[in-house]
Amino acid sequence: MKTSHTVLAACLTAAFSLPAFAAAPAAASAAALSADSVNAAGKSEASGKAAKPGKANILRAQIMLDRAHFSSGEIDGAAGSNLRAAIAGYQSAKGIESTGAMNPATWAALNADSADALTTYTIADADVAGPFEAIPENMADKAKMTALGYASAEEALGEKFHASPALLKRLNPGKDLSRAGEQIIVPNVLDTEPLPKGGKIMVDKSARTLTLFDTAGKAIAQFPASTGSEHDPLPVGNWKVKGIAKNPVFHYNPKLFWDADAGEKKAKIPAGPNNPVGVAWIDLSKPHYGIHGTPVPASIGKTQSHGCIRLTNWDVASLMASVGAGTDVVLQD
Repeated sequence: MKTSHTVLAACLTAAFSLPAFAAAPAAASAAALSADSVNAAGKSEASGKAAKPGKANILRAQIMLDRAHFSSGEIDGAAGSNLRAAIAGYQSAKGIESTGAMNPATWAALNADSADALTTYTIADADVAGPFEAIPENMADKAKMTALGYASAEEALGEKFHASPALLKRLNPGKDLSRAGEQIIVPNVLDTEPLPKGGKIMVDKSARTLTLFDTAGKAIAQFPASTGSEHDPLPVGNWKVKGIAKNPVFHYNPKLFWDADAGEKKAKIPAGPNNPVGVAWIDLSKPHYGIHGTPVPASIGKTQSHGCIRLTNWDVASLMASVGAGTDVVLQD
């Protein structure tokens, strides 16, 4: 790291996606989800009663797993590969057969957390104060901005509650998400315990996950991750955390990107949640590589990167608080 707030790296979101998984987007259904139905979901299953899985079950599983630090990424109420991986990781950590599917034993473990999955929140002045500005695609145009903040109050609230703006709208029909004082229904993810000190990070390319272990070797968190591509493969091996930068500036160097447009020049991209590396950069001992956030949380685990390890902004912030210089990092296929 050149400074604690400057990043020079060869990793950005690739413009190509992995094959789609069989999961319909949450917005595909117009039916509203009630707080009561979601908060009750999975509780009869834990007692062994059979129940047909539904959208309320999916949403509650996503939220409770997030609270347990086994994230499925952006909470959207939809089943998919990230949710299956989160369930499987949680099951393994709890000594439950790792199937990637919810079952009575998994619900029983999650239900040890008695908090409601959905809760009410009153939008504060700070949530809608902005400034909100559209974010340009071009790096040179990004460099002209003073900060890369949120484009809208809906985006800011989505990041705050680890949820897609579409889900927040679905949970709050008729509500104005840009008005201070509006009471809304949100995922209950703000009152969770912080992670204890991490001892090792393991990134699994094939599983598209990052797992954090404590100093005793126990898995304590898992996050979906985007990792490398055929042009910029994940640097498999054993590395160390060198340092951490919060809200980093990104120094874009087109010579480090195989897909840079001809004629592009170096650019200094200001900090902010819509910075190409998001709200945090965890520098690795492999030059130009790190673990970082993203301005596009819905893409995590579904797109490829330029070699680095990309998490949602809230997951990388959680990880950043648990690790430090010297933490072991294992990158594997």
